[in-house]
Amino acid sequence: MLLVSVVALNFSAYGQSAQVSDPTSAGKAVFGRANCMGCHKWHGNGGGGYGGDALSLRKTELTREQIIETVGCGRPGTGMPFFVRGAYDEVKCFDLNRQDAGPQMPPEGGTFLRPKDIEAVADYVIAHIKGAGEPTYAECVAFFSSSSRVCDVYKTEAPKPDHATANTGKSQ
Repeated sequence: MLLVSVVALNFSAYGQSAQVSDPTSAGKAVFGRANCMGCHKWHGNGGGGYGGDALSLRKTELTREQIIETVGCGRPGTGMPFFVRGAYDEVKCFDLNRQDAGPQMPPEGGTFLRPKDIEAVADYVIAHIKGAGEPTYAECVAFFSSSSRVCDVYKTEAPKPDHATANTGKSQ
């Protein structure tokens, strides 16, 4: 009886450790494959890109559903492309069709994504980027899966005490 309990305990622990992988890794792969990094950068802070100035995903207040719609439909009047096949034609976006969007029609993304891929990238953004503050060295290494030289700019030394600051509050 004791042997059966120990075997069951070991099997249970093994099953749990096998599931340690990040469930948002598929979204991270889509983030790279769909070239979200081209405008939003690996860290999601945005900035200049081929589509214009991308907004910061770290500071976004969009909900999961709004992120899904934005990735699928792009953003009318901006460089944010759409990634759903048939957007603004068979698929109504932001309550608009292609004719309604007119000159505000967003560009087509370089690849079309399946709904599950769009959901995965939204989950990745929410889990790893949205509200994360400034990018860190650890985040960079986790993103690139190595200590890429790209990450060197995020290495920081501990601040050295300034003599003027260290003497503040002491009587002279």
